[in-house]
Amino acid sequence: MLNRNCEVKLTALEPEEQDLLDETFEQFRRAAQYAADYGWCDNPANIIDSNSKLHDATYEDVRDQTDLTANHVQAARSLAAEALDSCTELYFEEGQSISKPTFRGSVVVYDGRTVTFNDDHCTLSTTDGRVSAEYVFPEDTTDTPFETYWTNPEWERNSATLHKRDGTHYLHVNFQKEPETDVSAVENGTVLGVDFNVDGYLAVTSTGAFLGNADYLNHKRDEYERKRGNLQETGTRPAHLTIQSMGDRFSSWSEDYLHRVALAIVLEARRYDCDAIAVENLKQIRERISNGKKFQQWAFKKLQALLGYKAENHGILVDEVKPQYTSQRCSHTECGFTHEDNRDGDKFECLNCGKELHSDYNAARNIGWNLVQNWLKSGSGRADCQVALKSGTVNGNGDFTPATSCGQTGSPLTSPPL
Repeated sequence: MLNRNCEVKLTALEPEEQDLLDETFEQFRRAAQYAADYGWCDNPANIIDSNSKLHDATYEDVRDQTDLTANHVQAARSLAAEALDSCTELYFEEGQSISKPTFRGSVVVYDGRTVTFNDDHCTLSTTDGRVSAEYVFPEDTTDTPFETYWTNPEWERNSATLHKRDGTHYLHVNFQKEPETDVSAVENGTVLGVDFNVDGYLAVTSTGAFLGNADYLNHKRDEYERKRGNLQETGTRPAHLTIQSMGDRFSSWSEDYLHRVALAIVLEARRYDCDAIAVENLKQIRERISNGKKFQQWAFKKLQALLGYKAENHGILVDEVKPQYTSQRCSHTECGFTHEDNRDGDKFECLNCGKELHSDYNAARNIGWNLVQNWLKSGSGRADCQVALKSGTVNGNGDFTPATSCGQTGSPLTSPPL
């Protein structure tokens, strides 16, 4: 999905409408601050930036303490979660000092239920009903975002952020449209399944490529944190400058490491003529390891982002699937037996058919299979869409085709020391 933004000025409102919006700004600020206060911790490793955890802990309290709609309460919580997530990224990725997010009450986030877009005006939800405000368009919209997005039916207005500057309201409207990729062609092609891990191999593919070393990446981070802690104890300016320099070097090194892993995945997809790469849903991965290191969460997010744009440059689609049971289900096409005891660490041995595989390789095969099944269920894929395996391919009906080229035979690949 492509996203673009366009700012439009709103006409002056009646005094009572101004008061309603001002109260909405203030209560939205309080709601976001309440969630940020709950999630904050002076130890960055313990900051809570999970939307679901913040929701469970703050939603009912904020609903009781404010007159905001349910959608505005959720939007405020999401804003706080994004701010907390940005703090952890600055700390763990760039080694910067961080402080608790503070909201000033000059922004309200609107979704499709709290704002209605019309041709010449919009209606905005407040703490007490709705207010209507007309747009103020520039006299000449040639070569402006208004011409490109506002009047273009291909772009859909789906959300907005209301800002107040010097007594004037501005609406930052988000536009979306589907990319022009021929998805139907992709969904009749070959899928590479990829399993990401917080330890052991960083990524394992359905073709048997074992890429990167998550343990090494974590070790380098721990080493950096240890040196950083020792320098912080000195409290001197030279130590502070050294910390900044170390942070910059580690940030560059870790991002380059993830770049190379992402590129290796794309090259593996090209080697097997894959049209798509299947990965686990990023949000669910981060929820699953929410008690782990924030650095690991950042690494997952960064790796998927790098993979997305590198794959796009090669005309390869990256699509997400739900990760449920991918590590417990036997990926053998004639079996599919699911049980938690099938897996024991790195070893997968099906209790039903006896199939033995590396557990991450088994999961990668299931991830690819899940995407093919999703396409078939949606009616967008044909029975000849298939998952790339190290020994051949398997289509949506479970029909296996052995490899005919030397590029698809042999033992699982392992990555060079990245």
